[in-house]
Amino acid sequence: MLSAVTVIEPKDASNVSTCTRDDLIEQVKLTIISHPYLDDTLNSIRQEPVPWEDYKQVGLISENEMAMIKYVENKSIKELEPIMAEHGQYYALLYLELMQKLARVDALQKVLVFIHDMLNEHEERIFLFHKANKNNSEFPFGPFYKALGINDEFIGIQSSKLLTLLICSTPHREIDIQAFFRWVTFQLQSRHQHVVDLHVQILDALFHIPEYRRVFWETSHAIDALIHVLKANTQSDPQKIYELTFAIWLLTFDPHVAKHLNKKCNLIPLLVDHAKTSVKEKVVRVIMATFKNLIEKAPAQNMSAMLVAKLLPLTEHLATRKWTDQEMMEDIEFVKNELQQSFQRLGTFEVYASRVETGMLQWESPSHASETFWKQNANRFNEKDQHLLRLLARLLSRSSDPVVMAIACHDIGQYIKYSTDPNSKSYLQSIGAKQRIMELMTHQDSEVKYQALCATQKYFAMTT
Repeated sequence: MLSAVTVIEPKDASNVSTCTRDDLIEQVKLTIISHPYLDDTLNSIRQEPVPWEDYKQVGLISENEMAMIKYVENKSIKELEPIMAEHGQYYALLYLELMQKLARVDALQKVLVFIHDMLNEHEERIFLFHKANKNNSEFPFGPFYKALGINDEFIGIQSSKLLTLLICSTPHREIDIQAFFRWVTFQLQSRHQHVVDLHVQILDALFHIPEYRRVFWETSHAIDALIHVLKANTQSDPQKIYELTFAIWLLTFDPHVAKHLNKKCNLIPLLVDHAKTSVKEKVVRVIMATFKNLIEKAPAQNMSAMLVAKLLPLTEHLATRKWTDQEMMEDIEFVKNELQQSFQRLGTFEVYASRVETGMLQWESPSHASETFWKQNANRFNEKDQHLLRLLARLLSRSSDPVVMAIACHDIGQYIKYSTDPNSKSYLQSIGAKQRIMELMTHQDSEVKYQALCATQKYFAMTT
């Protein structure tokens, strides 16, 4: 029935097919979107009377529409069986017409409950709504898109859910999915946790359609909103973490997303942290499957960041544990082997550069204090229009972590000391590093202040 939690196993979802009617029905069965809030609200609205007679008298509904409503109102799921078996197509059309023309909140809420009860344990009836397209080209999607504009939480959530069921039950892709993703993005920023949870489940369902993953990625602020929810749920219940990471896993089947996701959202360290702390095997499983996708789809953009985030020792630890799932064990072994080979191929400078790229600077890294490292690599900071030097300067201005700021000051000081390029001074001035370091000499953190002072002394020593 449509009141369980999302339980879709992470196998290869890169080419989910929805060609045949049976495939579509199975897809709808997997589109399980639920929450105790939704169940309670459905039950509450089911008990509330709606003045249909009054609405008929003022012309909001017709005599025939009211008669059809009265025939099913207050009927149990069992009592609805023979009615929908014989007249289901007429009721699908009725409900769509009512959703299209009514604006009263109580009436719309009740119609949404009618639709829920009609579909309950009968996923195949969703096709009755698709058939209504013959009567009106805006059906079946238009009425629910319209309902998203009603200022009522239940109407918004239930309309989102029904839109998702409809989208997942058709092979046609001419739907304005980006408009729906803009709506979902807004809901992911809600102050109400149940609203956020339900719309994460909606994304879990929609991302099974490969074409829609890139559309979501290209929707303004969408991926940022999703990752923000994951960051905000570090201590949340495992099911929520699973649903969030499941959505991200599906997104990473798109090569473009896999290539840019970590750079945009600094996702890899976040997933590593969740894999370390999770007590649920299914959470670790979907995270490892995500890492596998990132490696297979975009190794150049992700491997060094994984090494920086210390994923290799984590996979080595996970490989020693006993797991019940064979695919998960294979994914752990795959990620571990790929990282071991990458570690052997990558030089110290590449690992250091990845740390700067991600902003994950730590004193434990041997590069910072290694005289050999700086003698060999200081001039490489001038490559690609001083790309690495500019990143360090940016950390000085944008990071709020005193450890990162102190290390950035230190490393710029080492660059000053060991660079043999006569233009080093002008580089530091042009990118604003000199001015920022001098400002940090008055920083409240003693280590930042000390490293800024040392770098400043090296700068002026270099110019004499």
